[in-house]
Amino acid sequence: MMPSTAKQRATELVHGIKPYKQKKSEKFMSPRQLAHFKSILQSWKQELLDEVSRTVHHMQDETINHPDPNDRATQETDMALELRSRDRERKLIRKIDETINRIDNSDYGYCDECGVEIGIKRLEARPTAGLCVDCKSLQEIREKQLA
Repeated sequence: MMPSTAKQRATELVHGIKPYKQKKSEKFMSPRQLAHFKSILQSWKQELLDEVSRTVHHMQDETINHPDPNDRATQETDMALELRSRDRERKLIRKIDETINRIDNSDYGYCDECGVEIGIKRLEARPTAGLCVDCKSLQEIREKQLA
């Protein structure tokens, strides 16, 4: 596999949406930017909901009662792992909804701790980010010290 070039990375989609190209004199978190991030979040949420739906259908189809205890144990383990993943995704969907509410309230894109701009690139990498890179780094250092 060949390493991607900067030009290739610039055209990579973010949950099916092209990366944002900021205009030179554009104000941070302009209506156009807010709409861009809202569409990313809605697309991401839909991907997660589709996965939940596939899991439900898969689990309904896989309710075979295997006579072999090893097969049954494997099936139960697989289902438990799948449910754990879906639970994490359910929490992520809640966080996406909260982030969409922040966009609707014009409270998106600024650090919860220090109030500086989080940055377009960081928000595209992590659309639900509520902290700038510096504050997130400090938070992680504090967490490591308490662990």
